[in-house]
Amino acid sequence: MSTETGPESVSQTADDESATASWLSPRRLALASAGTLVFSFVVALYEIIEVVGEPDAFLLVVGGSLVFATLLSRVLREEIAFVIGAVLLVGGIWSYASALGVDVFAMQDPIISDVMSLLTGLSVLRLEKIELWVLGVTPAPVFLTWYLAMRRRYVAAVVAGGATLTFFVLTGDVGTTIALFGVLGAAGTIGFGRLERFGGDHSTTDVLAVVLAAMVVLTVTVSVVPGGSGQPFQLFGKGGDRTIEASLMNSDQRLTIQGSIELSPKARFTVESDERAYWRVAAYNRYTGDGWVRSGSSQKYPGQLPNPPGRYETIEQRYVVESRLNAMPAAWRPVRVSETDNARVSALAGLRPATPFTAGDSYRVTSRRPAPTTAELEAAGDDYPEGLEDRYTQLPATIPDRVDERADRITADADTPYEAATRIEQHLEDNKAYSLDVERPDGNIADSFLFEMNEGYCTYYATTMATMLRTQDIPARFVTGYTPGEKTAEDEYVVRGLDSHAWVEVYFPEIGWVKFDPTPAGPRSDAEQQRLEEAGVSNDADIDIDDEDDDTDTPTDTPDRRTADTPTPAGPITPTSPPGWQSTTQSGDDRTTEPETTAPDREDGGLSLPEPPSREQLALALVVVAGLAAGVRRTGAAERAYRAVWLRWQPRSDPASDVERAFARLEYVLAREHRPRRPGETPRQYLAAIGADPRVEQVYDCYERARYAGETTEQVADRAVELVNEVVSDRVGPFGN
Repeated sequence: MSTETGPESVSQTADDESATASWLSPRRLALASAGTLVFSFVVALYEIIEVVGEPDAFLLVVGGSLVFATLLSRVLREEIAFVIGAVLLVGGIWSYASALGVDVFAMQDPIISDVMSLLTGLSVLRLEKIELWVLGVTPAPVFLTWYLAMRRRYVAAVVAGGATLTFFVLTGDVGTTIALFGVLGAAGTIGFGRLERFGGDHSTTDVLAVVLAAMVVLTVTVSVVPGGSGQPFQLFGKGGDRTIEASLMNSDQRLTIQGSIELSPKARFTVESDERAYWRVAAYNRYTGDGWVRSGSSQKYPGQLPNPPGRYETIEQRYVVESRLNAMPAAWRPVRVSETDNARVSALAGLRPATPFTAGDSYRVTSRRPAPTTAELEAAGDDYPEGLEDRYTQLPATIPDRVDERADRITADADTPYEAATRIEQHLEDNKAYSLDVERPDGNIADSFLFEMNEGYCTYYATTMATMLRTQDIPARFVTGYTPGEKTAEDEYVVRGLDSHAWVEVYFPEIGWVKFDPTPAGPRSDAEQQRLEEAGVSNDADIDIDDEDDDTDTPTDTPDRRTADTPTPAGPITPTSPPGWQSTTQSGDDRTTEPETTAPDREDGGLSLPEPPSREQLALALVVVAGLAAGVRRTGAAERAYRAVWLRWQPRSDPASDVERAFARLEYVLAREHRPRRPGETPRQYLAAIGADPRVEQVYDCYERARYAGETTEQVADRAVELVNEVVSDRVGPFGN
């Protein structure tokens, strides 16, 4: 069978190559890079809008902006396009500010506070009415970046898109992988744009590949905003962010659920109080799927805060800080603060210090704690204040339907929100084991804990309960703080890092926020006690552990195992207990316990294989490898390495080939030492010109006999190779170049 290669087939091959070159032209590559840059900040915006609602409207806005930019790039001058972009941006911010009831042009304090907060590392998710903000700001950067790229104004396109991406990096709303893609898109837009405009050979492509690889490495290793949401400050000394306390109290506006965690026995504060209570620190209203965000800004303490709407009791507290503390614990609900001017009030009515407290600082708080009866809770109904239900029943659009279905089944026989809350609380206590050693799931935390995990600690319990309540349209929020701690004297408690905790607050009309705690009290108390004993044995510094004596807190049983820090003067709250359940109290904790739930056995002893890299990681790794290869080629390192091996090592084949290669090696050494042999210059003329030594003349004799006389034997080849090896070793050296 024969194959002809005629003019038609040659022409077809040329056309194919031309088509391939067209598709990989610098223009197309520059536009693809600009699209990657747009994609990077659009992903950040998409993930934000996905947390608070359906993203359909957002996708329409993005698509419309791209189409608008493509069409106008053919007919619209750049000056007018910039005006359109500015109008889109100002109009979007104005519509958002109008929804908040503030004048954007007056530069009121809420706007200034929001802008400064965002630029110092706080998530965009903390903004109120975030869906309006996203829809308002999206069109301008998408339109301008793509319009400028279509107009071949690549540097200006990167400035517009890069500034937007940088903004979301500063707020902590862009992950490392997406930031990398954005950086690569920006570099590719400029690099391929220059190739399109000025042309270039493969060396230009090598430089671009090296730059892209360097950007990948720098983006991975350099933190842009230390102390932002992606890398929190360590405020609690040696405990670091591995302690449960640091993971809860380091988080001002945003809290991310962590994996395995530790307990810190260090004393944080002492409190004198006429009532035991949970010392509340912060509440969070916006669930992201992997953590919580508190929307709104904190304000200076106004001098008096409102009372809860229903029945309450008054609790007087005085706190003395034992070690640096960037929190302001107080029993819920604080209404008055004294003995300090360091207090601020969050948007959810919690207290925050304007600057961190240091050892010896003190303050007083008066709280009005809700004290409802069971009858009042059951009769509260679901007539919630305007806006409250929307704010505290928000769930990400990506939450699986099975969470809702499981909550429906658990609360099927509940007639009131109160009964639904107690059913969900009881379900989590009965079916999940307490453990600090857990592997953080990749997906939605509540879904993973409910269906895929056998055990967890307080943040997992509280997150899951709040999420399940929200699927039932019951307002709930995630709360952090400290349990009562160890009673050391009459009306005095010492609170340590290991007392840090997370629980849930549920809203009831005409009553207010009521505490629910789904974390099993017994196992948690055992873990705390074990950590105290370990600290006492190891003599950890700064630990004030007293021997157990008659002052150790052993409170009497309280009828409300959910809100034991809320005695009920008008009647007990006694949810129905399952058969065989026995109520006991724990020292240092005001929650009742049940028999410890044991997680099912897990398979151990098998070979643990590392997780395969993601497609994004593989793509970025290929960019780095390509950059390294281009850098090696650009610097000539590969050629030098090859030449060094070729010069010093000669594999043997047949005598004629062996003599030819030995002669080539010798001439390479002579060219380095003297000069290359000129065209038309015979070997003998070259030897006479450079004055070679006898060994070189012998190799030339071997070469001439093999080349012109055909007299080549094994002995001649062996002699030629041996002589060249000696010359290379003498003149170049075993490790020379």
